Amino acid sequence: MKTWSNIFWLGTKELRSVLGDGVMVVLIVFLFSAQIYSRSTAISESVNNASIAIVDEDHSMLSRNIANAFYPPYFNLAEQISSTEVDQVMDQDRFMFVVTIPPRFEADVRNGRLPSVQIDVDATAVTQASLGNSYIQSIITKEVNFFVNRSNETTTYPVTLVQRRAFNPNGTMTWFSSIGALLDNVTLLAIILTGAALLREREHGTIEHLLVMPLTSFQIIMSKVWANGLIVLVAFSLSLFFMVETVLDVPIAGSRWLLLGGTTIYLFAAASIGIFLGTIARTMAQFALLLMIVIIPMMLLSGGSLRLRANQTSFNRLHGFSLRVTSWLFLRQLCFAVPILVLCGQSYSISLD
Repeated sequence: MKTWSNIFWLGTKELRSVLGDGVMVVLIVFLFSAQIYSRSTAISESVNNASIAIVDEDHSMLSRNIANAFYPPYFNLAEQISSTEVDQVMDQDRFMFVVTIPPRFEADVRNGRLPSVQIDVDATAVTQASLGNSYIQSIITKEVNFFVNRSNETTTYPVTLVQRRAFNPNGTMTWFSSIGALLDNVTLLAIILTGAALLREREHGTIEHLLVMPLTSFQIIMSKVWANGLIVLVAFSLSLFFMVETVLDVPIAGSRWLLLGGTTIYLFAAASIGIFLGTIARTMAQFALLLMIVIIPMMLLSGGSLRLRANQTSFNRLHGFSLRVTSWLFLRQLCFAVPILVLCGQSYSISLD
């Protein structure tokens, strides 16, 4: 009983130390609010109000129909420019796309020839450029086919493919990216807080005071783990219910209590990594360098940035378990038995390696 009492009081000291640090409090609030929102909404799922210009050297009905086919919300209204202005407007970043329709374009289409349309793309915004290029090709092809056939005829195939999306019907990228951002911040903050707490004791010279007291190393370490883990868990819970579920409108189909329970267990594992790094590093600078070479591979192999099946290694499957189960808790009605079965499968697959 004395052991747990010592752990509790040492943990309250750690809580006061962290909450009394204004910079650390601001970092925690930022990581679980603005950073999650910006990361979830930064990746565009479609082209939105892309700037586009038309170089119409044909001045025919078909070229005008193509120019009028670009309208919001995917594109801004197309502006007419001359062919001599293309390089200038692209260098000045005025337009993301410039479509050049050659002379006698409609006449060549009528005569069955295969004229080409030039599309200049500003590829500095890679995702928007790739998606926008596909949209423009599809729009031009549709307008040309309508002009040739004089109707919106569609080709009938003997087999019809019907696509159904489970658990995320609209393919909303925000649902997945917010979960990945939330888990990455939990891992990052749990390792930073516990490792920095141990180094703070060493730099201030108070670790020697604790060692000469009737305390064991287990009591010192556990006090830091539960105190910093509690801070991260509270921040995770508030961010989950207010930022992810309310602001980003991500549905939680599974059990919230099961999610919080699994996060608690995961925090002990992440905090132990911070303690381990804190014992190796002698200064905060060394701890920051060690943190980079540990955190970056964990985030890359977690499945949030790279596909889990792209690199089938033991470390990949072990760390990807947290993201996989969390995604199932958000988007599926996951029961208590499923994580146990998945964990057994993970352990078995790792043993095969």
